[in-house]
Amino acid sequence: MSGIASSFPKGVLFDLDGTLLDSAPDFVATVNVMRADRGRGPIALDALRPHVSKGARAMTAAAFADVDPAERDGWIPEFLEVYRRELGRHGGLFDGVATMLERLEAAGTPWGIVTNKPEGLAAALMPLLGWEQRCAVLIGGDTLPVRKPHPLPLTVAAERLGVAAADCVYVGDDERDIEAARAAGMASIVALWGYRLPDDAPEAWGGDVLVEHPDHLHAADAWPSRP
Repeated sequence: MSGIASSFPKGVLFDLDGTLLDSAPDFVATVNVMRADRGRGPIALDALRPHVSKGARAMTAAAFADVDPAERDGWIPEFLEVYRRELGRHGGLFDGVATMLERLEAAGTPWGIVTNKPEGLAAALMPLLGWEQRCAVLIGGDTLPVRKPHPLPLTVAAERLGVAAADCVYVGDDERDIEAARAAGMASIVALWGYRLPDDAPEAWGGDVLVEHPDHLHAADAWPSRP
């Protein structure tokens, strides 16, 4: 079990899409290019948004629900190529994230990103967000042989931060994030402001703290700590 911190954690790791970055508009633009190329009308943002944290296959499935899954899976390289063109053009940080990161930095807490997004795509966002020097570590879905919910990306990220895993907190909006944190021995925060399907039950994921908005993480005592 975790306790309540009296200071900010020694290290913080974040998921990217749905946690720091509201990237759903970029993904909607991506699938709508693909739909237009196939003579279809656009999909609404609200129809795709819940699927974003589930990855490219889930988003493609939502956008082309009537297409055979094997055929859809063959479109993933196209999805990633179109997304590369739309990257960072439509989305932005969730409200409160910028201040949250500034508070961590002011406290001397290094922070980094562990995402299942391909590392090259995640790295391409860093200069667009002004994070090239601020993000202390970036682990993508293809950086290592495994990805979340396996704990290895989180433990490697903690090592690169120079902080023990037990002294890190991981923040994410998907059940895989919380499962990975638990397996890595990290305290975890469920980012309720992120992307979820209607039948998701984040209160059952086993996170240490559930947080409604990034503003709530501007104070040190909102963060969990391991005893």
